[in-house]
Amino acid sequence: MNQTYGIVAVSAAVVATLVIGSTGLRISRTTSDFYVASRTVPPYLNAMAVSGEYLSAASFLGIAGLVAAQGVDMLWFPVGYTAGYLVLLAFVAAPLRRSGAYTLPDFAESRLESRAARRVASVLVVGVGWLYLLPQLQGAGLTLGLVTGAPRELGGVLVAVVVTLAVAAGGMRGITFVQAFQYCLKLAALLVPALFLAAAWHGDPRPGAALDEPPTFRRHTVVTVDSTVRLRIAEPLRAVTGAVDGERHDGGRVSLGPGVHEVRAGTTLRFPPDTPVPERDADGGWHTGASSWATPLSGGRDDHPLYTTYGLICATFLGTMGLPHVLVRFYTNPDGRAARRTTVIVLALVGGFYLLPPLYGLLGRVYAPDLLLTGNTDAAVLVLSERLVGGVVGDLLGALIAAGACAAFLSTASGLTLSVAGVLSQDVLPSLGVRHFRLATLLAIAVPTTASAAVSGLPVANAVGLAFAVAASSFCPLLVLGIWWRGLTAPGAIAGLLTGGGSALTAVALTIAGPLADGWAHTLLAWPAVWSVPLGFLTMILVSLATRHRVPAGTEAAMARLHLPERPAGRGAHQPPGAIS
Repeated sequence: MNQTYGIVAVSAAVVATLVIGSTGLRISRTTSDFYVASRTVPPYLNAMAVSGEYLSAASFLGIAGLVAAQGVDMLWFPVGYTAGYLVLLAFVAAPLRRSGAYTLPDFAESRLESRAARRVASVLVVGVGWLYLLPQLQGAGLTLGLVTGAPRELGGVLVAVVVTLAVAAGGMRGITFVQAFQYCLKLAALLVPALFLAAAWHGDPRPGAALDEPPTFRRHTVVTVDSTVRLRIAEPLRAVTGAVDGERHDGGRVSLGPGVHEVRAGTTLRFPPDTPVPERDADGGWHTGASSWATPLSGGRDDHPLYTTYGLICATFLGTMGLPHVLVRFYTNPDGRAARRTTVIVLALVGGFYLLPPLYGLLGRVYAPDLLLTGNTDAAVLVLSERLVGGVVGDLLGALIAAGACAAFLSTASGLTLSVAGVLSQDVLPSLGVRHFRLATLLAIAVPTTASAAVSGLPVANAVGLAFAVAASSFCPLLVLGIWWRGLTAPGAIAGLLTGGGSALTAVALTIAGPLADGWAHTLLAWPAVWSVPLGFLTMILVSLATRHRVPAGTEAAMARLHLPERPAGRGAHQPPGAIS
């Protein structure tokens, strides 16, 4: 990628974000403007903003990378991310807007009349938000590292600075316009290059090479391994510079026979055309075995592929309704009907966008097979224009993609920071309005920025899947039962949040820490939604039944407020404790 073009494109995306976000300084005149845009955002604008913050680095970079490396099973990611809005539309969108709350802790306190429930919900909102911020910062480091050659850690710091300035300056009203703009940029950044890539692919004499078993290098390729890995080589390899199996080689003609070899970090391997891509087995985990790429549930990515597929489905289908940066958007709609219309438009916008990343994943497997070897498949979207189109046009397309990737992690990081800062400013810091909201913004982004360096090896889309699992296990039961079941009590909700959300969060922490690399124990921890979501529901129901006498006195009024049409323009609407009017 041409670094000059890339730097200009990324700089333009950053400047546009700051300029548009700064409009909030002029149009955010009240506290309500700052927190919920005075609940006046129309459905079409809100839908673009929701799509802008929802389509994160995992969507822009991670899905293509997972499809390239692990095959058709990974198509469940875009399907699940989109289908989650159907569940949100059917069960949550309109009642949640009618609740009058601003955050999930507001909803918990209003519905259950319990400060304790609010505090537990606050902790989980912050946990989910920080967990989701990690892959955005990783995506920033990956993109800016490829574009500028700077260290990856610098990318996360830059995003943290830009997001802090944009959120602290304009609040919700300013960020709404920023995220709507960033959705348009992300869609254009994938759609326009995809047209050129598809044309180049059509002119290839072997367009079906992605299905070859195993994949092969189509030209002479030099690969430098960033971290020590074990590779299964199918044909003798004769050009090596570095350490393999504990022996040093200086680039002369050597012969590594077929079999498994340990390749040390920094080693350079040279592959002639039509050489099969070695399978990569890192940390005892997944490998890029070609036989598993085009066949669903063939076992290439995990020991128990059927279970992991159900784990992915449960997490993505049910996790959307528990994402704090998505739910806060529905509080900015004028009423419940507008919230439903927003969700329908989001389905169309998100569904259209998700048609594109799988195409990049397919082409990445054909034209960037070296990424399968290094494990850096999240970069597939960023390198394809240079490899298929080339020249000035390829450089310009690559710059456009880099700008879109920048918009991807900026928009999602902005939404997450805004939602986490809202909870911190209301439930952690003393309530002093906008002043402490800006202080909370610094805290909201500083913690994940510091932690991102420690988990840099986790694939971006997988990291987001873990955040979805925690959200599905905690807030999905709270919202569904809180909106649709009169019998929910504060003790039941607290027990369910701690049991479902806490168990999923523990599983995620153990997965990231990596004490278990394979077997059923690893699979259950890496994909906890299959058991943690039912556990959260069951705990809430059983404890609520055991504490029937603790049903809040205002339950009937709360249920009526959730399900009856609201008054025009919200006049006279009841405001729950802690809500912003």
